[in-house]
Amino acid sequence: MSDVLDLVEARLRTTLGEPDARAAVTFLGTDRVEVLRFTGGGPDGDLVRYVTLGMSDRPMTDPTAVLADPLRGPRAELVLSVKAGRADVDKVLRPLAVLAASPQVEGVIVAPGASLDVGEPLWPGAPFTSVLVAEPGGLVADLELDEPLAPVRFLPLLPMTPNEAAWKRVHGAEALQERWLKGGTDLRDPLRSGVALT
Repeated sequence: MSDVLDLVEARLRTTLGEPDARAAVTFLGTDRVEVLRFTGGGPDGDLVRYVTLGMSDRPMTDPTAVLADPLRGPRAELVLSVKAGRADVDKVLRPLAVLAASPQVEGVIVAPGASLDVGEPLWPGAPFTSVLVAEPGGLVADLELDEPLAPVRFLPLLPMTPNEAAWKRVHGAEALQERWLKGGTDLRDPLRSGVALT
């Protein structure tokens, strides 16, 4: 494991406690991505959090750049928080690893406001096949690294139904988040229905 990933894991342990499970996924031509599971989060202790570990080892690079800078560029890990015990959410490990590998595989920069789609339910029976990338800093603070390395940002993922994802493409991330807020949507409910969009 690289020095960056050692620091990332230390930050996660300091903020979220000890992980109670971890799984590693390797895709052809990419570095290994792990997903750590932390249980007992939230004010009621009923949340389970899944955090990727490996995405931040390399900076994300602009797909139009002629040469990829091995040091400079944004770095991030992905965080998904859901209520425990309502669905077989542990099956989200592979889809999360796929999303974390997307900067290496597809040359995309994952940033707040972006939509990421895995093309299948995030876990068995899930009404979601995609996620909205939210603003970082609420749960796990950015991890500052030595210059010239950019800080590692821990990006929350908000599952979206296909209708919500389509609506977001037309109206934007901020408008969808306003709908969720107005509708009192529990974004951590793994079985929630889509918010009213009309």
